[in-house]
Amino acid sequence: MFLSNQLVCVALVPLSARYRPVGETIERNDRWIYVSMKQNGSMTPPTNVSLEALSLAIAAGVPAVLWGSPGTGKSSAVMALAESASLSCEVVIASIREPSDFSGLPIIVDGGVRFAPPQWAKNLADQGSGVLFLDEISTAPPAVQAALLRVVLERVVGDLALPSDIAIVAAANPPDQAADGWDLSAPLANRFCHLDWGVNAQAVAAGLVAGFPKPVLPVLPVSWDKQVPLAAGLVSGFLGTRPSLVSAPPSDRSSAGRAWPSPRTWEMTIRLLAAAQAIQADVSVIRSLVLGAVGNGAGLEFLAWLESLDLPDPEAALANPAAVLFPKRGDRLYAALSGVVAAVVANLTADRWVAAWKVIALATEDAPDIGAMSARVLAQIRPEGLSAPAEAAAFVPVMRDAGMLS
Repeated sequence: MFLSNQLVCVALVPLSARYRPVGETIERNDRWIYVSMKQNGSMTPPTNVSLEALSLAIAAGVPAVLWGSPGTGKSSAVMALAESASLSCEVVIASIREPSDFSGLPIIVDGGVRFAPPQWAKNLADQGSGVLFLDEISTAPPAVQAALLRVVLERVVGDLALPSDIAIVAAANPPDQAADGWDLSAPLANRFCHLDWGVNAQAVAAGLVAGFPKPVLPVLPVSWDKQVPLAAGLVSGFLGTRPSLVSAPPSDRSSAGRAWPSPRTWEMTIRLLAAAQAIQADVSVIRSLVLGAVGNGAGLEFLAWLESLDLPDPEAALANPAAVLFPKRGDRLYAALSGVVAAVVANLTADRWVAAWKVIALATEDAPDIGAMSARVLAQIRPEGLSAPAEAAAFVPVMRDAGMLS
């Protein structure tokens, strides 16, 4: 089934099917294991959407920030997740740090200047994996926030590049509830997936008596990133119909300090969707991740667009284009063709490449302009030694008029 259809239906998958008890043998991803909570309880509701979304963001390599009131267990949850995955957790409170703690302290070495990293960065580099937890990030002044930009995006501290397996998580109180709080700067905010953290009174009451349950370790499949091209096809299809949402930074500082759409956050959305699809995450978790990446406005519109889709299976289309009924509406057809091309990118062979040309030629016979972008991608991934099939000729004038050909 195509990704968008599964996004609508995954709520039917029982939660118990997605969890594995601690005692069972598990496979570890080459990069990460996916960490979550048991179905029967957590510090927030039994199905803790915020914690599941955070775990999935960590697994997908997307920096995440938890927003919630003081004293609600944000820090405890992050450290419990790290402990469950047997990962070291370096807690750095940004408000009591200097910019040089993130950009590096300039020192003279052999007649030149180098930027020495702090001890916490060296610890993470020596471990090879772990969690960098930036606690109380909304109390960091602008100069410290500026120094954090490269740390969060590129995982570089001074002259030290942290391993790619380092997860970056932050926790923040709303500025009006923080001690000398600040809004996050727009550049820093746009580097995170923003997740709202809530508290369920019944779960807390039960946990105070019986103890809060320890996390268990479900597995993010090693091949999860094969879902990335399919998710990219969906996002590309949506942005093709709503180009104004490709980048829409808010004008007011408060909104700019939370989630908003940009090419970077749409790329985050693609990775988050792919990881969620790989483990058949609950719809509520997917919604939290999408809204946390691109904001409520763009996110809700994207999710509504996904629900309205009724797209053919890309593999069925490649196997027999004539037997597949393609949508007539332009945005849906664009998304369907993006999915077909994404499937070919994920598993490129000469036969599949030629079949994709036949698909887009047949589907866009009356509207070749809709297939121009798909045709361009196919042209860019042409297998070595293959010539363009006859179906490609129909798209040359359209691509030339659109400036896609030099």
